[in-house]
Amino acid sequence: MKRIYLLSLIAVLFLGITGCGDDFLEVQPTEFLSEEQVAEAAENNPDVVAGSVSGIYTLMFETGTGGSDLDHDDFGQKGYDVFSDFLCSDMALSVSTYGWYRRTTEYTTTTDYTSVTNYRAWRYYYRLIRSANTVISALGGNDVTPENEENQHLMGQAKALRAYCYFYLSQFYALEYEPSKEILPIYTDPTQPNQPKSTTADVFALMESDLTQAIDLLETFTRSAKNEVDQNVAKGLLSYVYATMGGDKLTAAKTLTEDIINNGGFTLMDSTEVVYMGDASVGGFRDVNTPGWIWGVDITLDNGLDLVSWWGQMDVFTYSYQWAGDRKAIDQDLYDAIPADDVRKGQFYGDPSSGYYLIPLGKFYTSAREIGGQRNVETDYLYMRVAEMYLLNAEVSAKLGQEDAAKESLKAVVSHRRPDASYIDGLSGQALLDEIYLQTRIELWGEGKSYLAMKRNKATIVRGSNHLSLVGEPIPYNDPRLTFEIPIQEIQNNPYVDSGNK
Repeated sequence: MKRIYLLSLIAVLFLGITGCGDDFLEVQPTEFLSEEQVAEAAENNPDVVAGSVSGIYTLMFETGTGGSDLDHDDFGQKGYDVFSDFLCSDMALSVSTYGWYRRTTEYTTTTDYTSVTNYRAWRYYYRLIRSANTVISALGGNDVTPENEENQHLMGQAKALRAYCYFYLSQFYALEYEPSKEILPIYTDPTQPNQPKSTTADVFALMESDLTQAIDLLETFTRSAKNEVDQNVAKGLLSYVYATMGGDKLTAAKTLTEDIINNGGFTLMDSTEVVYMGDASVGGFRDVNTPGWIWGVDITLDNGLDLVSWWGQMDVFTYSYQWAGDRKAIDQDLYDAIPADDVRKGQFYGDPSSGYYLIPLGKFYTSAREIGGQRNVETDYLYMRVAEMYLLNAEVSAKLGQEDAAKESLKAVVSHRRPDASYIDGLSGQALLDEIYLQTRIELWGEGKSYLAMKRNKATIVRGSNHLSLVGEPIPYNDPRLTFEIPIQEIQNNPYVDSGNK
């Protein structure tokens, strides 16, 4: 009987995840088991739902999850990290041979609501939301705390994952944090019909509620692998939510980031881990077991990633586009802002006569460091690391006027990158905030976090000389070209939604 329940639930979830039709938020089929039966089975046997939560984690790195099986820039969360780095222009498309990302760097896809690129992120995150909602429903619903401890842990993970999705949707599809502006439909139940757009305040309230509950539900959870959301990941996500909201939420962001720094058990990556120094057996941002990583996934050959992958698009040592001719480099001006005595300068190839100029040869690499050598990917994916928490703590502390605390957190990172970080002691006011933002961009380059920082800090970007378009043009953080349009598929299938997100 246990096997019947499990197979039935898998069938329901599979159809709910893969059956998109005209509206990917369609009501899920109910011919297998009622929600009550599923909930009863889950209460007695948490393995019924555990496999479904595991499936959500798999969707985060599978190819084609944005609905474009033939597009080689559709490979889960890390794919959107690349899009966001291009949008904020810290990443430059310096050579375009095959054309991937070219229209995005020209800001033509972001202004065309019929573009598949606009649809891709929308579909990916709402697809995960629907899967998380199915898990939450199976465990009793949004207002229920399961009695079984393992089910509490599953509920906590599902709610944290739902909040993670809404957070990224709010970043990609809204210009900025405007509490009264209607931005996204909210779905918290797999059977809900089409919904109108909710306000920014309501979307963020859901994230806050989900993550606060997740932190409580995950109190006793010890994860088996870093791809799973534990309490530290939930706290990190909530820190980003609060930092984006600003105002009186900054204090809560400061408290959360301090908790992760002091109690999470993570260590900052040292100089040998962040830049190639002649020993390819260390570093490369390729090992999920790195003590400085909070959240990531162990990629194995069984996952079947190759040409279409983050490593394929970003790493010259992988047989794919970075090697073959779609070059992703650090923005020239950002590279020039890295001091000569900063080890992170060595993350990027500095010979301007080379076709590899300013690509991250010294940051992302395989253990073999053979150009185009990795055909089947077995290097890991990074989602969150503790350096982010130090930098975010510095940022919110400075915005709160607590400059000593801000300098302490900033120096903790910079002291691992430069021989002398004492210059930070002389900074204050806007100069301190500017330095924190700069260090965030340098430290987290290529990791998908600079776009978030650009929006939080209301920055204006100016592209350096190695971009293929819009060089030298000042572009403010809330320029409509920096966010996606609500896709035509949603407008056609949801009578309550139009394209007015900008």
